[in-house]
Amino acid sequence: MDVDAHLFRGVALQPPTSGQALTVILLDTNALIWMARSHPRAEPLRRERRPLYVSPACLLELQLLLETGRVRLRGVTLADIGADPRWALDSPVSSAWFQQAWSVSWTRDPFDRLIVAHAQLRAWKLATGDSQLLAQVPDSGVIAL
Repeated sequence: MDVDAHLFRGVALQPPTSGQALTVILLDTNALIWMARSHPRAEPLRRERRPLYVSPACLLELQLLLETGRVRLRGVTLADIGADPRWALDSPVSSAWFQQAWSVSWTRDPFDRLIVAHAQLRAWKLATGDSQLLAQVPDSGVIAL
């Protein structure tokens, strides 16, 4: 299945400006899966009522997890996740995004590196339940799930 812009029809793709007072949340892959499945681990995000965004790196990781059989969505497709109105896709300029990822040298996981760099580049909080990310990203930059 191709994951492209047609999956995000009807969703505002423009991120809020960095000067906005409202804290924006970037979902990591596990947070996205939990939100899509209405899993109890996502409850803090449902209570927050803040703008939620998804990284293209997250969608690519999810596609690879589906292809390798490491994740099953049970009745939810990647297209469903992409079209979900609870979040929007954010696409930072790749040169700035990848340059930011250079400094995330504490992980060898390319998806974690890109997702963390994405949140840092935007100065957004990262919603995650990943213990390595929670140990490495400052508390001010994460929402622990």
